[in-house]
Amino acid sequence: MGYVPVMGYVPISGPAGMSASEGHALVDIHSARREDRFLAPHRENMVVTADTIPSPIRFLLNGEPVEAADVAPQTTLLAWLRDVRRLTGTKEGCAEGDCGACTVVLAEPLAGRLSWKPVNACIRLLPSVAGKAVFTVEALKEAGGALHPVQRALVDCHGSQCGFCTPGFVMSLFGLYKNAYRPEVPVIEDALSGNLCRCTGYRGIVAAARAMYDAVPCEGFRACGVAADGSRVVSQEEERLAADAAALADAGTFLYEAAGRHWWAPRTVDALAATLIDNPHARIVAGATDVGLWVTKHLEDIGDIVYTGDVDELRAIRETDTHLVIGAAATLTDAFAALDATWPELHEAWARFASVPIRNSGTLGGNVANGSPIGDSMPALLALGAAVVLRRGSAVRELPLEDFYLGYRKSALQPSEFVVEVRVPQRRPDLLLRAYKASKRYDQDISAVFVCFALTLDGNVIANARIGCGGVAPVPRRATATERELAGKAWSDATADAAMRTLAAEFTPIDDMRATASYRRAMLANLLRRFRLETSGVRVCTRIEQVAAGH
Repeated sequence: MGYVPVMGYVPISGPAGMSASEGHALVDIHSARREDRFLAPHRENMVVTADTIPSPIRFLLNGEPVEAADVAPQTTLLAWLRDVRRLTGTKEGCAEGDCGACTVVLAEPLAGRLSWKPVNACIRLLPSVAGKAVFTVEALKEAGGALHPVQRALVDCHGSQCGFCTPGFVMSLFGLYKNAYRPEVPVIEDALSGNLCRCTGYRGIVAAARAMYDAVPCEGFRACGVAADGSRVVSQEEERLAADAAALADAGTFLYEAAGRHWWAPRTVDALAATLIDNPHARIVAGATDVGLWVTKHLEDIGDIVYTGDVDELRAIRETDTHLVIGAAATLTDAFAALDATWPELHEAWARFASVPIRNSGTLGGNVANGSPIGDSMPALLALGAAVVLRRGSAVRELPLEDFYLGYRKSALQPSEFVVEVRVPQRRPDLLLRAYKASKRYDQDISAVFVCFALTLDGNVIANARIGCGGVAPVPRRATATERELAGKAWSDATADAAMRTLAAEFTPIDDMRATASYRRAMLANLLRRFRLETSGVRVCTRIEQVAAGH
């Protein structure tokens, strides 16, 4: 995932690990050319196999089965909801996944129940919801018209003023309501990190997130999804909806065809490999948190699409004795939870990666394959020694992540080749690990600099050093000169000081709207100093909240 390149190698906007609302919404262009989202010219040489028959997009919408057809595969869920179904409670604000006005809840069948996740409808491609359940704000009120506890709490806590952003907040809070019981404020703030409010302020909205559990509870799928003891609450209605959604999914490769374009959604990795061999010019799409912007911001025809999100093998996460293995189509939410379990020092970096709705759609494999120089996952993975497994047809190969990137937006991927999984070596003993992100905002912002330090000590001697950097070069890169400067030396202030000078001179970043080159060089060095302070064994305040608390 990443952005449209401008000013050299630093892209300007987009929500991938690095999201910012710096791009303009182009609302007038969108309104004038909204039909273009549903029409696209034909391109030749696409192969439709005999055993794959085109079918419409079937899914549940607010609990009822629906079919979508005769709209281009690159149509966004938001455009279809508003323009075809006239469900206008879901708003278009930024059209890039930053403001949250378009938030809906996507529920996928999982072991007889539904997995409830808020997502951005503005950059979610419509065919990707086939076999799933979509819930919009219109679904929350009771049959008699009574407000849902989330809505009632927002009213009672004065959490809405102009109201444009309110449906998005409602759906993000409904997602929280289905996944947590009386969460603490940091969890609430994380759940709302993808929603912007320009006039009300957040105090009333956060208060509503706490008060919604005090309202008269709902029944059925609208009920709170977690009990006071932390157990999952699954109603009979939810079980029925899960079964209904699963019944709408194709057993084999789902093929959708409209407006001269094709959408393939294979169910197995073998079928994916075969589809890409047959259609080498098709675009691989996972969460579309970057590709979606090509549609909404640049009004591009992105051609035929092969979707990886329905391949169970690519969504799997497993552990071996030597590695944590994350499938390329595992969502960022799931991938970060797995990484958190072994490397908790990285938790803040993952929490600051875009927002909950983006992490629920975006994938780790997509972020890695996109290769944005300001993608936040790659520096940490470089520091951890990750590798990528690639496949083309039946041929499989593995590359160290640092060898995957050949230049700005250029990777080692060959035509019809795709990322299968990311392999991260298991944690080494005596590891010192920190990741730091410098950006203008804490939440939902693009990194000016991202750096991850990983030192393995033998006693107090640095046995191994790996430093992953983002935002300072055309591709995510290791600071190899600084690693050599550190290796074999005692971990001391003097060693850190010498390494700081090396790190400040190692890259040649550019000036752009986020930071100057000199700022980036200074930031790299200063973050190494911070790393030394936090791992020296001496208690030193390095965070504003620590100073405020008197620590």
